[in-house]
Amino acid sequence: MPATTPARRRGRPRGGSSDARERILAAAAAEFGARGYDGATMRTIAERAGVDAALLHHYFGTKSALFTATVDVPVDPSQLIHGALDGDLDGAGERLVRLVVTTWDAPAFRTRGVALIRAVIGSRRTSSLLIGFVSREIVHRVGDRLGGGAQAQHRAALVASQVIGLIVTRYVIELEPLASTSVDQVVADLGPTIQRYLTGDLTA
Repeated sequence: MPATTPARRRGRPRGGSSDARERILAAAAAEFGARGYDGATMRTIAERAGVDAALLHHYFGTKSALFTATVDVPVDPSQLIHGALDGDLDGAGERLVRLVVTTWDAPAFRTRGVALIRAVIGSRRTSSLLIGFVSREIVHRVGDRLGGGAQAQHRAALVASQVIGLIVTRYVIELEPLASTSVDQVVADLGPTIQRYLTGDLTA
């Protein structure tokens, strides 16, 4: 009876030591800072950290998730976009506003989110990184969901402007009465505007 070759056990990717996650985050910060969001890649970050690229995917999954961990964003915005725009686009404007407001209304998220926004406003380097991130992971994702092309990207940029404006007005400068308006009222007020940006007539 022929001898069977034992199955090869999958080993830990190169560089998977106890401090690997911290080294990856440090390398990501340096790489994003040097190359910007679009210029940095999972491969170059792995090389800088001295680990296999597979380890980055093991710890973080995607470049977007790695970036949010690097700059301490409380949640990956691209996931919010996916959750709001998944399925039928009818009603997506209200879904997006509700998701944004309920997420930011959570005290722990709000504290970290406001701190990040204020840091971005005060730092040209951080703001340039986040501009690249927002463009690639939010505007482009929304545009792709709308079918791609210049018109879709224009609509996506309008959506981003409205959402960012809502976040800054309600949570950073806390402008009343918007700062204390109920979630349902904010959804009712802003949902139709974002829905128009997504699917409505922009010439009206």
